[in-house]
Amino acid sequence: MRRFLAFVVGVLVLAVAGVTASADPPDPLAVYYAQPVRWAPCAGELAELECATLVAPLDYANPSGERISLLVSRKRAVAEDRRRGVLFTNPGGPGSSGVGLPAFLADTELAQVYDLIGFDPRGVGGSTALNCPSTPAIAEPESRPADSEFVKWAAEAREAEEACQRSGGGIRRHISTANTARDMDVLRAVLAEPKINYFGYSYGTYLGAVYGTLFPHRLDRSVLDSAVHPEWIWHQQFRQQAVALREDVEAWAAWAGGHDRAFGLGTSRDQVLATIEDVAAKLHATPVGDYSRSSFDGAVGVGARYRPLWSELAAVVAKLRSGEDPDQADGARAGRLLAETGLAELRSGVFDTVPCEADWPTDLHVYYEDMRAFRDRYPYGFGVVRAAPMTCTFRSFTPPEPPVRIKRDRYPVGVVVQAEGDTQTQYAGGPAMAARLGHNLVTVVDEGKHGLYHGNPCVDEKVNRYLVDGVLPGSSTRCAGDPRPEVPAAGEGGRTVPSPSPERIRAYLDGRGLSAGRG
Repeated sequence: MRRFLAFVVGVLVLAVAGVTASADPPDPLAVYYAQPVRWAPCAGELAELECATLVAPLDYANPSGERISLLVSRKRAVAEDRRRGVLFTNPGGPGSSGVGLPAFLADTELAQVYDLIGFDPRGVGGSTALNCPSTPAIAEPESRPADSEFVKWAAEAREAEEACQRSGGGIRRHISTANTARDMDVLRAVLAEPKINYFGYSYGTYLGAVYGTLFPHRLDRSVLDSAVHPEWIWHQQFRQQAVALREDVEAWAAWAGGHDRAFGLGTSRDQVLATIEDVAAKLHATPVGDYSRSSFDGAVGVGARYRPLWSELAAVVAKLRSGEDPDQADGARAGRLLAETGLAELRSGVFDTVPCEADWPTDLHVYYEDMRAFRDRYPYGFGVVRAAPMTCTFRSFTPPEPPVRIKRDRYPVGVVVQAEGDTQTQYAGGPAMAARLGHNLVTVVDEGKHGLYHGNPCVDEKVNRYLVDGVLPGSSTRCAGDPRPEVPAAGEGGRTVPSPSPERIRAYLDGRGLSAGRG
């Protein structure tokens, strides 16, 4: 009897142990999911939105450790009876604030049916920020630097990395795309949403794809506008920007060559390119006004990208070819608008950190060889910068995990939108992203803009039909880009070179978000 009782007790103990072992362990993120949301009007110009500050783990491998703050914004769906959930948004970067993006999208059809959600990614703005001090310039900002300058470019990148690491505290190694995607899922859970919908520009396309890879059961509809190439994470992504700039310049040169009677720059693409090089050489020997060879190269790169500004660029080149300063025409500084840049004393360290989630070449000779080739082949728009060393070359921390290899598994087919002449995320990235995820591709032809939705009527219609009504565009469809400019009529002498219009340039660049730095 004692043996029998012992056997029965043993069986019961094993049964209880089995039930205990099979029960799910407590979710270490449950405390984050349960935090209250206290919405209040956002500050300043974003008062039309609601904002809240939430917390997330610094290190998802140790969620009970240090915490970071996340600033999130919301614009409620206008048509509550048609509401179909939340639409998370991201403007790109990496390092751009996203808390204001719902305001940018507030007058779209998306705002009717979605609660628009914006947020500052970890390391950015109103979230726990990673700020890196700008370091003193060592190298001259030359578009075609001499070999002797290369070491200065490397020294400048090394200084920037060391400065960012010194100011990065304990958070820098945890600033990554994967962790930002995990933060998004914490926000989803806090908002009590079983799934999110997603819209991302530029780097935001990669972030959205990473979210879908890590949380496929939590993603519904998604649109990736101006997509990062999934195989170019991240060194190759920057190098290819120079290639795209060159392609736009060649397209512009072919157009200008077809209108020699108006501009007098040559009768073919190659002749116009030769004219550009002739002007660049003259400016290197003798600058005109504020124009050096480098500022001219920058202006050519920016102007060739935007089709409606092609006449303005042709006018700048024509006047410089004749020795005139384009910025003296009517007291305007039209040409300089194409080349100007701004430098802040303190910048987001996220741009100097997130690309370092992938390994970069550490042999400086790799960069020097590229720089020699790029200064000759891709001088326009400072293509050599894309080949030069950056902070990631000298990465001083070890990422806790490799980059996520994206895939689509069990979430719906989405939409990728890509412009043929985009220089920040080159056209090849769109077809590659669409192929990797099995998404449908919308190509915007003969267009150099970056970020197409809410500005291109054809794209707007296709994206709205998909995100609002659930109707996919064709597997591979096309939209027209902004039109090329009308060519001025030739005068009595057979040629009329117009004065570049600073108003048109400023209005167009501001309208494209260039001043805001969306990328």
